[in-house]
Amino acid sequence: MKLIIAVVQDKDSARLSDALVKADFRATKLASTGGFLKAGNTTFLIGIEDDKVADLMAIIKKNCESREQLVAPISPMGGNADSYVPYPVEVQVGGATVFTLPVDQFEQF
Repeated sequence: MKLIIAVVQDKDSARLSDALVKADFRATKLASTGGFLKAGNTTFLIGIEDDKVADLMAIIKKNCESREQLVAPISPMGGNADSYVPYPVEVQVGGATVFTLPVDQFEQF
């Protein structure tokens, strides 16, 4: 058995959640915040049998595609202003960060 921890952008959360339900995967959703853009994320916790991991990864990959987005940089507060860029910067957002962990025991009450 595995525990899959998938951190996805909020924009992808509903689509992934619907796809998981349709494929009969049970998941727990947690609100989280990304460190780089300080933007909202959703973290999914999914307990799954070893032989279904590839199917789950395919669903996550299909529903959480990365994309380019313009973001306004945060101005430096008391920091070095030499490297500050005052105009929007294009960054890659979305996609998913997925961790797969072994599970020794799983109980559901």
